[in-house]
Amino acid sequence: MLGSGREVYHLKRELLDKLNILTDREKEILWKAREALCPKKAWEKLKKEQVSFLPYHAAEFPERLRRIEDGPYGIYFKGRLPKEGQKTAAIVGARQCSRYGERFALEYGKVLGKAGVQIISGMARGIDGAAQRGAIIGEGYSCGVLGSGVDICYPRENRGLYADLAETGGLLSEYPLEERPRPEFFPRRNRLISGLSDVTIIIEAREKSGSFITADFALEQGKDVYALPGPADSTLSRGCHRLIAQGAGILLSPKDLLRELGMTEATSCDFEKTEKVLEKETDIVYSCVDLSPKSLHQLAEETKLTGKVLMERLITLELMGHIEEVSKNYYRRV
Repeated sequence: MLGSGREVYHLKRELLDKLNILTDREKEILWKAREALCPKKAWEKLKKEQVSFLPYHAAEFPERLRRIEDGPYGIYFKGRLPKEGQKTAAIVGARQCSRYGERFALEYGKVLGKAGVQIISGMARGIDGAAQRGAIIGEGYSCGVLGSGVDICYPRENRGLYADLAETGGLLSEYPLEERPRPEFFPRRNRLISGLSDVTIIIEAREKSGSFITADFALEQGKDVYALPGPADSTLSRGCHRLIAQGAGILLSPKDLLRELGMTEATSCDFEKTEKVLEKETDIVYSCVDLSPKSLHQLAEETKLTGKVLMERLITLELMGHIEEVSKNYYRRV
């Protein structure tokens, strides 16, 4: 009787009342939802927030998401979508992670991003945010897949990362604008994180971790899973060790992973040259930070680095546990 969503939307009340497949309560819910929906206002909201919507049948809809089971009917996104045919890796892990995990998440995000691997994650606190920040520092592409509308930054502490992803990468969700994050949304969004990626990387996970949901989705989708080994006595490493025991690939170094992804030697060499520059800049910044707090302005004068480069090096040192921000834009050695 009704062959499309368009016909359902334009269904007259008298025809709705004649549908025997719905209860009276369901008919009332459907009718009220129809009356509450205003496509024009929704479209204006999308334009105001600079958000695009793609239904699954659109030509620009990500091909990777077409191939997964239970894929979304449509996606909302801000910024740029991941490029088709370019290597892509998901990096996920514990929210309450250690300095060890943060350091390696930042390093893998930076190295892979610099080499041209697109980084996909959930913009969560901890490992996700560190990996995506690393990709930005490496001047690579990163996409945050959200468990809310793309106009909502969650968690709020990642609003700086949210703004950077919107400007240099992308933000993506299957949920409409103004949809608040809910616990049940996050497991479902994990299938999109793994679906958009060629490989899934787990960095720090407890024995009962949400990262296993992403790993399971990746395996169901025929993707490779890698895990980072850690200290034997750390509860944050037990999940990764379990994955390795079950056959996951072992993360030895970013360079080794690049080779497994089929990246060229030239790419690796270019990265090594860049790494030496980054290490030198980081050493310069660290040498200027004292046990007594110094301001960002003072460090800029002493290091002679640009504001952008200085902030990147400070974030790197902070994630490595070498320095801390004691107040707004004041840093000291730990």
